[in-house]
Amino acid sequence: MEYSTFGRHVAVDTWGADFDKLNNAEWLQAQMVEAAEVCGATVLSVQSKQFEPQGATVLVLLSESHISIHTYPEKGFAALDCYTCGETVDPQAAIDYLVSVLKPERTYAKKLIRGVGEMTVETPAMPQAVLAK
Repeated sequence: MEYSTFGRHVAVDTWGADFDKLNNAEWLQAQMVEAAEVCGATVLSVQSKQFEPQGATVLVLLSESHISIHTYPEKGFAALDCYTCGETVDPQAAIDYLVSVLKPERTYAKKLIRGVGEMTVETPAMPQAVLAK
């Protein structure tokens, strides 16, 4: 079987999210696993770290690549990214889900198209409101 090198990498900075959500590695981990399910990805493993006095990092290793979040609750900031290889998993769906549960005041997003030659950068459409479970 031959695999495609094509991939999409969505990176989003969010501002104005709730301190308690951003400072809860366990809650973030559950949301990130749900985001993987929403976009149709296969979760291989999950790593998380709760920092003191605040902040969290969660990495979800996917068969298709990864989803990560790094938070700075004291600033209301989270850096999210999702990279997936191939055509079958849409990283934007995972990001949209995460934004819907974090409910930040502002988001800034870019999408890299990778694995087909020179990388291209796009600005993805970010829905104003995405329904979360």
